[in-house]
Amino acid sequence: MNKKFYKDLKVGVLGGGQLGRMLIQAAVDFNVWIECLDPSAEAPCRHLAHGFTQGSLTDYDTVYAFGQDKDLLTIEIENVNTEALEALQAEGKKVFPDPKTIRMIQDKRLQKEYYAAHGIPTADFIRVEGKADLLKAKDRLPAVFKLAGGGYDGRGVQVLKNEAAIAEAFDEPGLLEDFVDFEKEIAVIAARNPSGDIATFPVVEMSFHPTANLVEFLFSPAEITEAQEHRARKIANDLVEKLEFVGVLAIEMFVTRSGKIKVNEIAPRPHNSGHHTIRANVTSQYEQHLRAILDLPLGDTDILRPAAMVNLLGAEGHQGPVVYEGMEEALAISGVFPHIYGKAETKPFRKMGHVTIISEELEVLKKKALKVKELIQVKSE
Repeated sequence: MNKKFYKDLKVGVLGGGQLGRMLIQAAVDFNVWIECLDPSAEAPCRHLAHGFTQGSLTDYDTVYAFGQDKDLLTIEIENVNTEALEALQAEGKKVFPDPKTIRMIQDKRLQKEYYAAHGIPTADFIRVEGKADLLKAKDRLPAVFKLAGGGYDGRGVQVLKNEAAIAEAFDEPGLLEDFVDFEKEIAVIAARNPSGDIATFPVVEMSFHPTANLVEFLFSPAEITEAQEHRARKIANDLVEKLEFVGVLAIEMFVTRSGKIKVNEIAPRPHNSGHHTIRANVTSQYEQHLRAILDLPLGDTDILRPAAMVNLLGAEGHQGPVVYEGMEEALAISGVFPHIYGKAETKPFRKMGHVTIISEELEVLKKKALKVKELIQVKSE
């Protein structure tokens, strides 16, 4: 597939958000031609991609037409039309990850059933069609109700503590999952290329916003035992191998209070839990994704230095043209590296950027991360 080291290879990316933006930044080093499809006329990738098409990611004709002149197609968001991708694949286009895998991941019920069928440790669950089924299963509460599809960044997830909470629950198909009494939430980024080579990144630890259910902080490496690190990376390795996955796969997991590892959810693309790798690892998750889909040797995933990542979320009560307060003060701190996503407008809890912080000492790292979160406020004009 080496076309003068990719100069003449057209890669189409479904999605033009911040993940696509960082993928383009990595693609520059490989001389890869990137074109993006996104529904927003002001998508972060619009002015960075070699080509940009505004259009629906879920419309068959739009996705099919976008793929016609591409050699290879990939995604930066999983809410895409898989039927169009399968048609393009049948016509000889390379599509990574495989549309069948994307379809399975789109439905959280199918995702969980895959884990159960393939020996991947996860919380017990049942399928539900709506509130009536939730009432029948009230003896399983407290539990977590997840919509079958459409949920992301904490949307589509409800913790049901008791029967009274069912009144406010979604009345849609989904799954009811046993509540996991966890000590930590962790994640592993894994990659596989078509040749079957697999590489996993060291485990990271995540801290979530208490109401928005979005990652607020990430720390690399995770503060877990060597055995837990080995177990988490083995689970990730097994998943990409069993799926015959091509590209980067993010695996979010729980560490239970008894020390066990259970898979929560997976994402078939670069992920929030891997942003820090741009500054803190030998190979970034974005370069790794390119290496994987181009069937190149996978990069070294070792940690260069401990890191933290702070998500820059739109402040509550602010919607409109964005301003970033406190950025200069944060940049005066050693080891602080911002990534602003280029979104013109903010709204509450919208992901507007992230900051990677590096330090050799974990306690210093935590203090710097808290200071950066305090300093940088994402508000409207």
